[in-house]
Amino acid sequence: MLDLGRSFLAAEERSPQAVAIVDGDVRLSYAEWGGRIRSVAAGLRSLGARKGDHMILVLQNRWEMATLYWACQFLGVIVTPLNWRAKPEEIDYCIEDSGATLIAFQDVSMQAVAESTLAHRLFRVAVGAQAGGSHGFDELLQTPGLENPLDACADDWSLMLYTSGTTGKPKGVPRRHRHERSAALAHVAQNLYRRGERTLGVMPLYHTMGVRSLLSMALIDGCFVCVPKFDPASVLRAIEAERITNLYLVPTLYHDVVAHPDCAHTDLSSVRKLGFAGASMNQDLMQKLVAVFLPELFVNHYGSSEVYTFTIDQEAAKKPGSAGRAGINQRIRVVQMNSGDPDRIVPPYEEGEIIADLSGDESFEGYWNRPDADAKALRAGWYFTGDTGYVDSDGDLFVSGRTDDMIISGGENISPIEIESLLSLHPAVDEVAVVGLSDPRWGQKVTAFIKRIAAVTEEELDNHCRSSGLANFKRPRSYVFVREVPRSPVGKLLRRKLVASEYEPE
Repeated sequence: MLDLGRSFLAAEERSPQAVAIVDGDVRLSYAEWGGRIRSVAAGLRSLGARKGDHMILVLQNRWEMATLYWACQFLGVIVTPLNWRAKPEEIDYCIEDSGATLIAFQDVSMQAVAESTLAHRLFRVAVGAQAGGSHGFDELLQTPGLENPLDACADDWSLMLYTSGTTGKPKGVPRRHRHERSAALAHVAQNLYRRGERTLGVMPLYHTMGVRSLLSMALIDGCFVCVPKFDPASVLRAIEAERITNLYLVPTLYHDVVAHPDCAHTDLSSVRKLGFAGASMNQDLMQKLVAVFLPELFVNHYGSSEVYTFTIDQEAAKKPGSAGRAGINQRIRVVQMNSGDPDRIVPPYEEGEIIADLSGDESFEGYWNRPDADAKALRAGWYFTGDTGYVDSDGDLFVSGRTDDMIISGGENISPIEIESLLSLHPAVDEVAVVGLSDPRWGQKVTAFIKRIAAVTEEELDNHCRSSGLANFKRPRSYVFVREVPRSPVGKLLRRKLVASEYEPE
């Protein structure tokens, strides 16, 4: 299998004049970008970067970030991107855990890097006119490009993402070139991308969805249009101006785009394919997206940093809530909860834990320096995802939540996602999150946190649940109206903050 550096060179050789990346006024063809990548690779090598080293990137989605990514792929350096909002102690943890030798930063992350106790020991590449760098990105660009920049093979490490760490220290997820290329090829196939697609690079490049968008465009000689920081108005402008052909976002971002007043006046006709991942999408939002975009393809992608693809549903709007069936590089099962046994498969409609075959081409091989996490998640050749779900009579998977999110009330197991999907259909509900709060009688009390877009009372919401046929024991026993439902930077619902009362009441 080709490594990623050779994959980029193949696109450059096929389509040297095709536009490869756009970032504001920067507009580079594959030939132009390839030349800059070779120079940056040469500059990194002059700093002592060698195969197997980690380079931490604390950058937004900008052309310099993508250029550093590809330069590292040429050199066999392991790209280790962090959230550009990372705090100094988070940067320190990842530097120590990865053993990084280089770090790149920009204005928004400059202060955190400056306050990091370990970053000063590394080569520090400043992107833009930032203080605190040992070298500037522009210096790397001035380095004569490598004639033969390739120093990696398919079995070398390519990337290490850190999981979000919502329940503890983040875990490093190392992935080889072949894992990443297989995932990108599957992404192309399962989203029916064709040569010359144009995608919006808005999902952060420290997240598996952002990386997949970047890689998949290179495989089909497509264009990656950078959006450094999500803003619905700028996203809408970019879609129209750059004639974006496909979108791959988390549901929260779709929600904000179609809710923005500019949406009704923006030409969105170039977008023919929609994809989403990272969280389930409620039926109301799906209906809005179909009405606004009239997509030819609407794909629900369910996966993780560890194993990029679990399942795919290419007709997401036809069966809301379904995550579809195993991707082309994967096998999945739903097994008895807390059994740890990959062979204890549950029958249709019985809820269990979702597991994925580690033999799949996209699957990682274990966490970085975390044998404890390996022992918990990797068993008998299967990855235990920690997600709960069930398979229906058609063989389609429905993801119901996390094993940690399950509400146990009066001895009954209750999945919050079913209740959230139902409440989201009420016209006065903008966003909803359901959790179990401690209760002396029930153990946990089903509680719904609601962000309203119109006036509505608890009684009206309760009547909505009653009239829907929702089982009585699943009905929320209390409602809390909030200004915002807490989410991570990539849109994942943070239920733990609601349980800990970390929210602002309306």
